Amino acid sequence: MAEVHRGRFTADVGSLGDEVIVFMIGMRINKPWKVHTWWPVFVAMPRMLRYLSEHPEKGLLAYEQAAFPSPIIVQYWRSFEDLERFARDRDDPHLEPWRRFNKRVGSSGDVGIWHETYRVSTANIETIYGNMPARGLAAATGLVPVRKGRNSAAARIGATEIDDPAVPAD
Repeated sequence: MAEVHRGRFTADVGSLGDEVIVFMIGMRINKPWKVHTWWPVFVAMPRMLRYLSEHPEKGLLAYEQAAFPSPIIVQYWRSFEDLERFARDRDDPHLEPWRRFNKRVGSSGDVGIWHETYRVSTANIETIYGNMPARGLAAATGLVPVRKGRNSAAARIGATEIDDPAVPAD
């Protein structure tokens, strides 16, 4: 079980440089009885994530996943170039499943896939983790204690000088 960090923490976004890539990807099973079309899509992603976890040089920093109501994964990448290179590299485990999906499923409507990519300036990121293990972006950067000048979400994102949290902690 992951270590719970007691108290209030924020992600160490300063360790990321100027930007981070947030990549959201998911699938939707439109015709559940057509297991032969959606199962290969469903099992391809864990293989890719395992590979990326074993090869940090590829640029995936961390990810979070949820399965219901439809599978979705939020990934944090070092750069868009790393993400694009992984998507297109013949030696990496993405290009071939992508090709198979297009060939087998095409526009049948049996299963849907989607993704969204965000190039985010680290100056525009605000996070808070209270009594939590490192998750999401903090899994990539590590946690740092919330300190004076960073008590409120508005102060952490640089929107105000007001440092009083809306609901003070203990």
